Amino acid sequence: MQSCRSFFEACGWRPFPFQLAAWSRCASGGDALINAPTGSGKTYSALAPAVLGGGAPGGLRVLWITPIRALAKEILGSSERLLDHAQNGWRCGVRTGDTSSAEKQRQDRRLPEILITTPESLHVLLAKKGAQGRFGGLEMLVVDEWHDLLGTKRGVQMELAAAVLKGYAPNLRIWGISATIGNLNEALTVLMGQDRADAAQIVRADIQKRITLESVMPAQFEKLPWAGHLGVQLLDRVVDIIRDHASTLVFTNTRAQSEIWYQKILEAHPDLSGAIALHHGSISKDLRFWVEDALHDGRLKAVVCTSSLDLGVDFRPVEAIVQIGGPKGVARFVQRAGRSGHQPGAESRIHFLPTFGLELLEAAALRDAMRHGEIESRRPMVRTFDVLVQFLCTMAVGDGFRKDALEKTVRTTHAFAAMDEAEWSDVLSMVTTGGRAFAAYDEFRRVERDAEGVFRISDRRAARRHRMSIGTIVGDTMIAVKWRSGGFVGHVEEYFVGGMSPGDVFWFSGRCLELIRVKGFVATVKPSKSPKGRIPTWQGGRLPWTSMVSKTLRRTLDAYAHGVSEAPELERIAPMLELQAERSHLPVSGEVLMEVMETGEGHHLFVYPMEGRLVHEGVAALMAYRMSLLRPMTFSMAYNDYGFELLSDQPIPITEAFDSDLFSTDHLMDDLEATVNGAELARRQFRDIAVIAGLVFRGFPGQPVPDRHLQGSSALLFDVLADHDPVNLLYRQAFDEMTHHLIEMDRLREVLDRLNSGKWVITHPTSPTPFSFPILVDRLRSSLTSEALESRIKRMSRAAD
Repeated sequence: MQSCRSFFEACGWRPFPFQLAAWSRCASGGDALINAPTGSGKTYSALAPAVLGGGAPGGLRVLWITPIRALAKEILGSSERLLDHAQNGWRCGVRTGDTSSAEKQRQDRRLPEILITTPESLHVLLAKKGAQGRFGGLEMLVVDEWHDLLGTKRGVQMELAAAVLKGYAPNLRIWGISATIGNLNEALTVLMGQDRADAAQIVRADIQKRITLESVMPAQFEKLPWAGHLGVQLLDRVVDIIRDHASTLVFTNTRAQSEIWYQKILEAHPDLSGAIALHHGSISKDLRFWVEDALHDGRLKAVVCTSSLDLGVDFRPVEAIVQIGGPKGVARFVQRAGRSGHQPGAESRIHFLPTFGLELLEAAALRDAMRHGEIESRRPMVRTFDVLVQFLCTMAVGDGFRKDALEKTVRTTHAFAAMDEAEWSDVLSMVTTGGRAFAAYDEFRRVERDAEGVFRISDRRAARRHRMSIGTIVGDTMIAVKWRSGGFVGHVEEYFVGGMSPGDVFWFSGRCLELIRVKGFVATVKPSKSPKGRIPTWQGGRLPWTSMVSKTLRRTLDAYAHGVSEAPELERIAPMLELQAERSHLPVSGEVLMEVMETGEGHHLFVYPMEGRLVHEGVAALMAYRMSLLRPMTFSMAYNDYGFELLSDQPIPITEAFDSDLFSTDHLMDDLEATVNGAELARRQFRDIAVIAGLVFRGFPGQPVPDRHLQGSSALLFDVLADHDPVNLLYRQAFDEMTHHLIEMDRLREVLDRLNSGKWVITHPTSPTPFSFPILVDRLRSSLTSEALESRIKRMSRAAD
């Protein structure tokens, strides 16, 4: 502990009480989870005692897990500063997907005392021979940004790895670091495992991070808003923020949106060329590294980015943050705000730029949530048997495993604590015989039991295939974009390039590119001077609202309706809200608004649960199905985060539907499966499960399997299981994931209960309202060109005045 104090004194710092508590806890040999705001010194609270209190050099001592590669650079710099002070002969290294083969080979010969890596790279190390000797001297495992892993299959990977490392290293301490999470005690239990959770402690910082939210608002709003019309109109305001600060991060929610904003800023202000840059996960690592270094060194004034720069990266010069559109979650917003003022005691400032007027409700709700200290919880994943199947193969590829010993280890994890003996036997059978359905096929018999009772993968090709498949992030097949001279630009998804022809132009990595040819999985391009081009899109383009945002937004609207809100955003959109009250109704707490309207298109029913787009898709589908049982009718549906629309050519039987328990949770799963084709959704989900479990192979480097082949192969396996082994754990898991993650069944039940018990207010407006107008526009957007849509919107707005 004195060595940590000496280091801080040499740096001119004074430790916070939580850092002193963490150092003391580490010195006592205990496990802990550190909870402190972004930029408060969490890293040194764990890293300093791990490095300065370590023993003599020689082998791995500290293993630092980071969820993103960009964060590894910051930890490396902090470690090197500590090592310069300690002069203890230790070395520090990084091992991620960006690490060169030569460096990995050096590490394989001798690991540094401090290794910074990701969950996937850790499992690759576990799959190498001699893992117990490699990790036997490990003194401390630190999982950074644990809240980002919790609730994902990567988090389950981390649970399994930690369980094994506890057996390899008898003196191991397990530490986690987290800034923004609501269920802190549960997070501690999941990380430590069932065998060590009771003795572990939470080290919490009593520091209130000051976050100032400033909304970027135009002089006036259209009274009838629609999504997307406002954001780029405020582009000059964003540029003003960039020019007024030494450095700025402009956050968008999607990679496509970041490409658009980067292009638009340079179109309008070409003098910023060279002063701003683009950063997201699909551009080349060399460009990402250059951007990170240039921003840190002050060579850039701004970076347009996505979640690739959300976590932990220490850009000290960053003065301002801009959030384009609603971030959809309080924790995400707080995390991004913390990129500015990323030092202890500094204030974080974030500018919220709405893409349409109603998003200012979200801004006011975010400020209210931060004032009350409300942060979302992260629900840990359990019974992810695809991850367990992969883990068994990982252990078999390495030193092998003994059945009873590994079963005992796996049961210490939160994810598999409730697994019974029959399920463990089924998982073991999947990797040894292929299970009941695939026992006749040799390719599924990956693991063999030798004469000594050790389970191993002895086939070299099967071992290589497994090592290439380690990981739980499954996306579409990626196409490498390269210059015709050979330089690498980045990756786009296969389906995007599949719709293009030579000569087509697209914007990517901040450049305008012309496609020359596609050969195999490489798209060759050259620069283009065309001012227009397509923008690539990637999976996961729409982020759902969290339940915390939904609850806080309804509370904010209720405060405005009762005249007790002082939020400047609500003052600015007051004319819009007043028009909503005039034409229809402004719902308060306990009320749910429903608008019934007839136009030339047909009969419209608008409902406003204000629970986010994903939930609204489920509620709308359920309503449409249940009303179609009353009388045969067909609906068109449209949704946004605030509500949804059902459109029919017949009058909609509202009264009959209410009399028939429209929002009852009885027979909910049966009705949803009839509505959304649950078997088909589960079949699609099974594709990811099959990839993770190794039932289908995505290909070797440079030889990826096309997505259509992956989908076809996994669908065939799904159908075989449905016919011959419907109790298969992976088959059942597909339906579980469809229910809990795609449909969000638990949250849907809560919403239906709220709708059932709420007071329904049904109005009959004669023209679109501020709430219904953006939903109407979203529906029209899918069938009209941009020019036709703009003309239609103008006509609708004039007709509504």
